Amino acid sequence: MDDGAAPTLHDVAREAGVSVATASRALNGSSRNVRAENADRVRAAAARLGYEPHLSAQAIAKGSTRTVALVVRDVADPYFSSIAAGVGQAAERDGLIVTMAVAGGSPERELEIVRTLRGQRPRVIIVTGSRIDGAGTRDELIDELEAYRTAGGRVVLISQRDLPFGTVTIDNHGGAAALARALVGAGYRRFAVLHAPPALRTSRDRHEGFLSALQGLPPPLALETDFTRAGGYDAARRLVERGIGDVEAVFAVNDVMAIGAMTALRDAGVVPGAGIGVAGFDDIASTVDVVPALTSVAVPLREAGVSAMRLALSDDELGETRLPATVVLRDSTPPLT
Repeated sequence: MDDGAAPTLHDVAREAGVSVATASRALNGSSRNVRAENADRVRAAAARLGYEPHLSAQAIAKGSTRTVALVVRDVADPYFSSIAAGVGQAAERDGLIVTMAVAGGSPERELEIVRTLRGQRPRVIIVTGSRIDGAGTRDELIDELEAYRTAGGRVVLISQRDLPFGTVTIDNHGGAAALARALVGAGYRRFAVLHAPPALRTSRDRHEGFLSALQGLPPPLALETDFTRAGGYDAARRLVERGIGDVEAVFAVNDVMAIGAMTALRDAGVVPGAGIGVAGFDDIASTVDVVPALTSVAVPLREAGVSAMRLALSDDELGETRLPATVVLRDSTPPLT
């Protein structure tokens, strides 16, 4: 533990020589049994370290509300609103009500939300969005979620398989590789990739998947930007300013970035789907509303939400549901003659 840092449940468990789950049960009064000697060691360790739980989990152990707490990155992003629709659909079937909290892509905010949710006693906590490498909050987040689960709550992630809880995963790497193969099959050879910083796992998995299918071709031009529509616009503007050159198609690692890129290209007098191909990933509803319709990788986002609820209400606390990703070619990437 760092000097001056507040002790965590993880620290208490290590000090007592027990698992985090056992430490949580001993301190939070869960109905599950803890051997007396272990409980004594945990309480002694907590006293030595000066550990105080952020919120008592006893209320959860005694009975939770009929709510599902959904933590999303951005409520305005169609990716997350589609997932939320699936969660809501499945929750309604079981007489549960969905509440939503927005983390804004901040690991610190995500941790703060989870701490607060423990005190509100939801039946289920679903955390969505990419994991971020090196965030520094991973152990604390595991502690909070483990304490909540030990006390009777259910935890599911819609993300990469990174934390020790039930997870719904999406084939980001395989979907991006399939897209690259499809574009190469349509005659494209030279690409630019608009991607977020590599610490954002979703972006990195998609970027690496795309590259993996381009062996023997010229390396794509990589432009790092924000994982947003504005980020896609900015990266495409920079591409135009440096000169498109021989770039034949742009792959943006999500659809909102791709749509932003199409707007920037059009503003610069470059016609998407004619002067240059554009492709995205996720297949959000608006991909068929833009002109030209956007090539993308379809992810069953509503099904992701439904699957998360199904997993949360099952007996499998560590289960994994894997969802496929399927290429959908549209007018934004016409075959090259």
